[in-house]
Amino acid sequence: MAKLQITLVRSLIGRNEKQRATVQALGLRKLNHSVVQSDNEAVRGMINRVSHLVKVEEVQG
Repeated sequence: MAKLQITLVRSLIGRNEKQRATVQALGLRKLNHSVVQSDNEAVRGMINRVSHLVKVEEVQG
């Protein structure tokens, strides 16, 4: 199964509570923090909600 590396590249300051909760649910803690998540519909939906705050790259494995 494909994996996605998700990196928080924009600050959460001034963002609404739903966006903050979505970023936290993805496992991101602070600026430039990266996590690797499975590529599935739930994760894609969360990424879509905060696409202006994160950078997404596909990784092998």
